[in-house]
Amino acid sequence: MGPAKIMLTQDNPVMLLKTDARDQEWISAFAAAMPELEVRVWPQVGDLKEINCALLWNPPVELFNGLENLEVIFSIGAGVDSLLACSALPAKVPIVRMVEPELTAGMVEFCLFQVLRFHRLMHCYERQKAQYAWQELPQLPARDTTVGVMGMGVLGLALAKQLQSLNYNVIGYRRQSKPNDAIEMFCGEAQVEAFLRQAAILVMLLPATEQTRHIINRETLAMLPPKACLVNAGRGESINEQDLLMALDSGQLQAAALDVFGQEPLPTDHPFWSHPGIFLTPHIASITHPPTACRYIADALQAYRVGGAWPNLVETGSGY
Repeated sequence: MGPAKIMLTQDNPVMLLKTDARDQEWISAFAAAMPELEVRVWPQVGDLKEINCALLWNPPVELFNGLENLEVIFSIGAGVDSLLACSALPAKVPIVRMVEPELTAGMVEFCLFQVLRFHRLMHCYERQKAQYAWQELPQLPARDTTVGVMGMGVLGLALAKQLQSLNYNVIGYRRQSKPNDAIEMFCGEAQVEAFLRQAAILVMLLPATEQTRHIINRETLAMLPPKACLVNAGRGESINEQDLLMALDSGQLQAAALDVFGQEPLPTDHPFWSHPGIFLTPHIASITHPPTACRYIADALQAYRVGGAWPNLVETGSGY
């Protein structure tokens, strides 16, 4: 007979931590949110059989060796592609998305800023300043400006709500149909074109999947209204970068604000750095805040230990 299985519902939890280089911040935040939690930072893991939960970002394959009592994996970020890309990811261990207020607020703030930049023509006025040009430009009201949000998960819905509060006409796109009475929703491949043709400002909050890879390309860029603007704060792989440059150079696309890229850090010789129609930031649209994130994880662990269900579970093949 082998050793007893160490279970979250019976013993104090032991958390394996592989983070985004902020180990001490996470350790301190866990100590405040859940003092009874023992935290072990990979690769200094001790007895692997004692570990029953994990908070991970971009785990190496060897991390999962010997974690036979692992019951749950928490993702540090809102996206889970860094986890799903790991070939050693245990198939039957549930994965919990990071859904915490500061992460959501940061993404909403970033995307609102970019939408306002383009709607209020700040990018055009910046160019005029460089040319010493004093000229008033025609301004559409928010109610006559359609913002399309591509990716209607927790972040997309929160953004859409704030955009509506500013009187923008908001439409949403997701892969699978779900009822949402407050927002006009387009779903599935058959409705991509109808969605894009209305989006004067397109905001992308898509995960990295086989279905979303290069979903924005020469063909779909041509579906946008003339002089549309694009914001990408989801994943860089969802855009064909060469096709994006061609759309900007041809005038089909007016401008793009990009926070994510196919290769990060962005190579210094990449044409995005010098292109006048591109505004770029180094993947900082929203960063998980350890104190509120650890409170979220502590609440989830405590609820599970008394018979509750895991929140915000990742479902393979789910919509976005």
